[in-house]
Amino acid sequence: MKKTSDEIYDRLPAALLPWYGETARPLPWRRDREPYHVWLSEIMLQQTRAEVVAGYFLRFLEALPTVFDLAAVSDEALLKLWEGLGYYSRARNLKKTAEIIVRDCGGRFPETYDELLALPGVGPYTAGAVASICFGQPVAAVDGNVLRVITRVTGDDGCIDDPAVKKRIGKALTAVYPKGACGDFTQGLMELGATVCPPNTAPKCELCPLGDFCRSRADGWRGCPVRKEKRDRRVEKRTVFVLRAGERLAIRKRAARGLLAGLWELPNVLGDLDDRAALEQAAAWGVEPVTLEKSIRQDHVFTHVRWEMVCYHFTCRGISSEFEWVGEAALEQDVALPTAFRKFL
Repeated sequence: MKKTSDEIYDRLPAALLPWYGETARPLPWRRDREPYHVWLSEIMLQQTRAEVVAGYFLRFLEALPTVFDLAAVSDEALLKLWEGLGYYSRARNLKKTAEIIVRDCGGRFPETYDELLALPGVGPYTAGAVASICFGQPVAAVDGNVLRVITRVTGDDGCIDDPAVKKRIGKALTAVYPKGACGDFTQGLMELGATVCPPNTAPKCELCPLGDFCRSRADGWRGCPVRKEKRDRRVEKRTVFVLRAGERLAIRKRAARGLLAGLWELPNVLGDLDDRAALEQAAAWGVEPVTLEKSIRQDHVFTHVRWEMVCYHFTCRGISSEFEWVGEAALEQDVALPTAFRKFL
């Protein structure tokens, strides 16, 4: 007889927990349940694969081992540590939260879901993850991985981009959280979605601990999860300049608001300039371009926009007060240059 959705939810802990205990990846943030470590990893893992995050996580903790260190770090040093992870508002919110925890809580993390949710940059997913993993609370952490697993196993045809559907699934999961194993249940769901039931490819049903009662395995998984049709990204053409004068390179700060707000960038202008127009633009900045060394074309994709870029490398005789001029050592050690620009170096 076909299982109801409630019956499927009820069976999840008994099927998932042994599997997670045997197969969980040895990720560095799973070595303990220290709230600072778990919170940091969950923020880093937003929009970023675990394989990429692992190295950043270890370097970050080496530089800033406690929440007190994070609260005290300079913005420049923080952004340099974050360089390449993207979505830099995450790093700024990390520091804001650390400052609140140090100032208002004496360095101790809030332990309830609602208190965690009130922190900057902490949404329902992160609050649920920290509350369940660190403090053993029966609170679901529902991200894309979890939504994909649950809609497939229950045959749920609700659109996962609908907040009401996400809330409904979170409530149903919370109701079956196993006492004494809340953290493992949260991480087991995440792990299953990341390794066995992944996005954009066929699930590895033969390895799935939920296979005996998964509706999508029996009925065909391709319809789940249901998502809204994605809109095409806006395309923006840009011309970027690598301007070298001796051993120094021109950089400048971006505006305080908007995409990559407040970060360093290579000089750039809107539009797709040809060689002659690029030379004229460089001359207009007063850098006295001498030699065009090379030009490179690269695209960079953000959430809602794709930059189509051409970059001109000029050797210059002069420098311009419009820019900061830095050497290679400073560029590598001190300057947080987003990947969109660093790729041209």
